[in-house]
Amino acid sequence: MARKFFGTDGVRGKANIYPMTADMALKIGAAAGRYFRNDGSNGHRVVIGKDTRLSGYMFENALTAGLTSTGMNVLLLGPVPTPAVGLLTTSMRADVGIMISASHNPHHDNGIKFFGPDGFKLSDDAETDIETLIESEIEPAQSQNIGRAKRVDDGRFRYAERIKSTFPHGMRLDGLKVVIDCANGAAHRVAPEVLWELGAEVIPVGVSPNGLNINENCGSTSTGTAAAKILETGADVGICLDGDADRVMIIDENGQVADGDQLMALMAARWADQDRLNGGTLVATVMSNLGLERYLDGRGLRLERTAVGDRYVVEAMRANGWNLGGEQSGHIVMTDYATTGDGLLAGLQFLSAMIETGQNASALTTSFETVPQLLKNVRYAAGQDPLAAASVQKVIADAEDKLIGKGRLLIRKSGTEPLIRVMAECEDDTLLAQVVDGIVAEVETAV
Repeated sequence: MARKFFGTDGVRGKANIYPMTADMALKIGAAAGRYFRNDGSNGHRVVIGKDTRLSGYMFENALTAGLTSTGMNVLLLGPVPTPAVGLLTTSMRADVGIMISASHNPHHDNGIKFFGPDGFKLSDDAETDIETLIESEIEPAQSQNIGRAKRVDDGRFRYAERIKSTFPHGMRLDGLKVVIDCANGAAHRVAPEVLWELGAEVIPVGVSPNGLNINENCGSTSTGTAAAKILETGADVGICLDGDADRVMIIDENGQVADGDQLMALMAARWADQDRLNGGTLVATVMSNLGLERYLDGRGLRLERTAVGDRYVVEAMRANGWNLGGEQSGHIVMTDYATTGDGLLAGLQFLSAMIETGQNASALTTSFETVPQLLKNVRYAAGQDPLAAASVQKVIADAEDKLIGKGRLLIRKSGTEPLIRVMAECEDDTLLAQVVDGIVAEVETAV
């Protein structure tokens, strides 16, 4: 059944425009409170974190009102990375965790993501049940059972200690000059602190949030600023996080960017050599490059593909006991350490590989040769379905015929924005551009 509010990663949209309004957040909070406080007792609690968007204040207060109105006790973490919410949901014995963030999107967007009591993102079924409650009449708690709200001031320090505990015991980052780009987001304090405490010479970028500059010309989706800083300072490596720090891009000493596919290839090979890659399997989405699949095949390893969205990667990992997965966009999930993608954790794993191998960043970020990949987006208005047009379906079918034996094609709607994503892979650059541009043109006509 199609869901009305939840996409691939929570509820998301432009702040103060339906469905991302204060009134809606209050209803979401009340629905979540009723769903998780299902026995009527007063011992239930929820942790709420947020990134640095201006609208975070509004949504934090609205969610708190909705949750406490149904008897939930709220623990407010303030600005912390998304993986910190997953961690603290379990360590603080909460029934649910909520992260207020639109991840890599601009400041005018925001979102509400849920974690269950086990620290993992909620299943589709659970989100569907909450949707049903959102549109129903929710009975508030009796006045004596209204929940309480409390600020938790040390959330980021608890997260920092957990992150440092994943770094090899006794290893230090002395002698490494590291550019850390925090996207003016949730990790703007904790990420530089962790790197400095482990001994690195830290060059911070994107650490001055003002509520409106999150992901603006910085972070994992805009790596130019960090790359320029590496070349300017002679840094050894750059770690670029996004606004809520659950994804990462690595930049080598030459200013070249390595995406999640290259990082996963490195980690899968190292973990396999150390006999710690469960099932000899890496889990990634349909967006990951064909070159990654060929690289793993050559090493006797397996790539398991899922639908787009790190939650679907994690679901496959949990169902099969696999412990490494992620997305080309930089979500890297290591269930030995965390319940969701963690950019800082993945960055530390990369730094440990640099130290253990004695190799520079460029040598570790070129595990395989990528198959040329072209991705273009077409924005559409609410209520439209351009993929249903017969003319669009025909041009897609024609493109698939042209790519038989030469590459692959993926057309999908974004789960977080009103976009049609058109992606193809092919070693023939001319054919690659021809099929993608042809589909994009037809979709734009149908919009």
